[in-house]
Amino acid sequence: MRPIVIGLCLVLGVLALPARADDASDRKNIIGTWKLVSVVYEDQETRQRTPVYGEHPRGYQIATPEGRWLALVTAEDRKVPQTDADRAQALRTMISYAGRYRIEDGKVVTKVEVAWNEAWVGGEQTRFIRFEGELLHIESPPMPHPNLAGKVVRVIVTWRRDA
Repeated sequence: MRPIVIGLCLVLGVLALPARADDASDRKNIIGTWKLVSVVYEDQETRQRTPVYGEHPRGYQIATPEGRWLALVTAEDRKVPQTDADRAQALRTMISYAGRYRIEDGKVVTKVEVAWNEAWVGGEQTRFIRFEGELLHIESPPMPHPNLAGKVVRVIVTWRRDA
């Protein structure tokens, strides 16, 4: 019985190695400045995808080697706010948060220290990550979105490495 247990432990240890190697690779690859390409919300019920910030949104994401994360996204064609209603609309046409991040199991997890949505502060934002050449795809799990009156969506964001 003992050799079987030892053998099983060795097999499980070997199987666990690729996940650590992937995390190390993801940790290295995510560092840098990324320019926004697209933001799509996928409705959890209908699976319909909508480019909610337009075809040409603007934004940057920065991941430092020291573990700092900053993401800022704004919709295309935003106007300079003149009224309180305009300022409220400006808030609804953006997303921004920052904090310390870690990479684990193909995800980036950010401990939010400051955000456009105060409800995120002190919590964690978890996003699935995938690299494709110079592109970084980041996807949220389905979640109620504060800019959509709590409608449940999956946020799919694509970034291009900024040279």
